[in-house]
Amino acid sequence: MTSDFAVLKDRSVLALFAARSTSLLGNAIAPIALAFTVLHLPGGSPTMLGVVLAARLLSQVTFVLLGGAIADRLPKLRVMVGADLAAGLTQGLAAVLVITGHATPWMLAGFAALAGAATALFEPASRSAMPLLVSGGDLQSANSLLKLSMRGGGILGAALGGVLVSTIGAGNTMVVPAATFTLSALLLLGVKVAHQPPPSDAPTLIRQIREGWQEFTAKQWVWVMVSQLAYVNVLLAGSFYVLGPVMADRSLGGAGAWSVVLIAQALGFIVGSVVAIKIRPRRPVRAAALLTMGFPLSVLLMAAEAPLAAIAVATFLAGIVIDVYEVLLDTALQKNVPPHALSRVMSYESLGSFALVPLGMAGAGPVADAVGVQTALYGAAALITLAGPAVLLLRSVRTVTDVPESEAGHEAGAEAAEKSKA
Repeated sequence: MTSDFAVLKDRSVLALFAARSTSLLGNAIAPIALAFTVLHLPGGSPTMLGVVLAARLLSQVTFVLLGGAIADRLPKLRVMVGADLAAGLTQGLAAVLVITGHATPWMLAGFAALAGAATALFEPASRSAMPLLVSGGDLQSANSLLKLSMRGGGILGAALGGVLVSTIGAGNTMVVPAATFTLSALLLLGVKVAHQPPPSDAPTLIRQIREGWQEFTAKQWVWVMVSQLAYVNVLLAGSFYVLGPVMADRSLGGAGAWSVVLIAQALGFIVGSVVAIKIRPRRPVRAAALLTMGFPLSVLLMAAEAPLAAIAVATFLAGIVIDVYEVLLDTALQKNVPPHALSRVMSYESLGSFALVPLGMAGAGPVADAVGVQTALYGAAALITLAGPAVLLLRSVRTVTDVPESEAGHEAGAEAAEKSKA
């Protein structure tokens, strides 16, 4: 266990962990403060809140490919610092308008769109930064510990957000994310990586995005796994996050019961990050593909109207599986995608995985109305479960090893040379 935590001796790794956790803390607080701010403004309503939240998501999806291209073009840490400062400034200006009484819901929608763009710039760079600091067997440990610190920041932010809104008000609470984003930028200044000179013949951003697509599709297992995740996320978003509260209200006792389920999920995420430190499958992509079969455990039990305790346990186990899956897939991408294209491939992974999630959320209600909530839950659970065995029909998914492809080729060549000498 000590060797698994050895990466924490590196001050740059610690600074990156602290920055990501702090940023996630702000990201978790911001939507809570924003929601109650919008609802209490003149002209605020649930519909307007939906517009504000959709503006952020749409902006993030729109600019994520650009974010990947910029992160592969410029030093990743500088991109992350700039994005954090932009997010802090955007959040701070919105907070000032709210506190001084000059904010309108449409203004906040505009600021939410700017915040989404800042996130789109930050995420591809942050997800491809770890290989600059650690490599080899330490990379998965570092990714697991980073995921653990991020989960902790997100959970603490969600809890802190509710407390702050209740005590100091939604407007004042909006100042806190502005401070956390700024602090995250300052912490990132403590991350030291080798200087990466920009290419002398750097192509245009549009061409870089096109070349990123070529890298994304060059390895079959990469786009297949992202397609699988897109399919799974659409079904899981609609079944768990939309129909789950419906079942909680109908048969589990209401909002309190749903809170128990979400807490169990959060705890599962944390434990999953710890478990991922130790799990080192020789074929990580194959293992990740099969792990998706555990994603719908809670959906299946909700459909069966199981007791709350059983659903909470299932959600906890699903949370573990999801986090292990994310660490394995991220590490496989970091090891097998060329460093110069990693941010762009990560941006395509983000876009492919989550762009269709709103469709799953929007379609869950009509499907449930047509076939019944329980039937819709059973159907979603079955379709998600089938996704794992389906992608394993492809040899490219089954055969990716824990050794990077470049190193595997080198080892194979060396072994062949030894045999020829013999």
